Amino acid sequence: MIKKTYRTIFLCGFVILLQPLHLKSQPNIYAKSGIPPENLEIFLLIGQSNMAGRAEIQKQDSDTLESVFLFTGIYGQEWEKAANPLNKYSTVRKELSMQKLGPGYTFAKKMSRNLQGKQIGLVVNAKGGTSIDEWAPGKELYKEALSRTKLALIHGSLKGVIWLQGESDVDKIDAYPEKINGLINSLRNDFKINDLPFVAAQLSEDNSQRKAFNHMLIHLPERIEKMAVISSDSTTTFDGTHFNSESQRLLGERFAREMRKLLDNQSH
Repeated sequence: MIKKTYRTIFLCGFVILLQPLHLKSQPNIYAKSGIPPENLEIFLLIGQSNMAGRAEIQKQDSDTLESVFLFTGIYGQEWEKAANPLNKYSTVRKELSMQKLGPGYTFAKKMSRNLQGKQIGLVVNAKGGTSIDEWAPGKELYKEALSRTKLALIHGSLKGVIWLQGESDVDKIDAYPEKINGLINSLRNDFKINDLPFVAAQLSEDNSQRKAFNHMLIHLPERIEKMAVISSDSTTTFDGTHFNSESQRLLGERFAREMRKLLDNQSH
């Protein structure tokens, strides 16, 4: 867990939070980039290690994205143009060296094309090795994702959530639907968006135990409105659990496709 230590100053009765101290030692990574954007179409990306990204960042994943901004949470430079690793600013992540390529990069690239003329904002707050219980409303992971997103909303509006989690819960299939339904409902209530789109992803089936879990996941939209689940067909892992680079790109495209469908239906 990252210790979130801020320098605090008091000015005219206001508390001002300055740059988190744990980021100061990496000025090249966390450099300010451009004028703060406004009217962003904001997406929240949460889950465990596959959302945080463990795949190799290859040459095609190394460009800074145009019209896509990553929320830093750093006072005075809250946004920068998005570049991998996207989970670097997560307030709950594991070591920075573990943060690599997840589905968010291709998701954002695709959404930027889908929403031509609009700018995308990403709030990425994933943590590897976490269970659905650790993401329950009121728990630290939920509260951190909620608070960071609310800060980001000063510069735009929340359009949807993408979720990649479940490896820690494959042996709790019966309890999972109710728990994820509770998570989705809480997010919708806390953001006051009753039809907030929520897209989840199946897990890799390199491990046969996950097939039953994936079967459960794919049927969740039958009971949860404004939800979609993307397939993990044709994906592979490099270690039996974590999607490789090609698979993360494929999942990102699928996330974007389903999110676009939910957003289109939202306006009808």
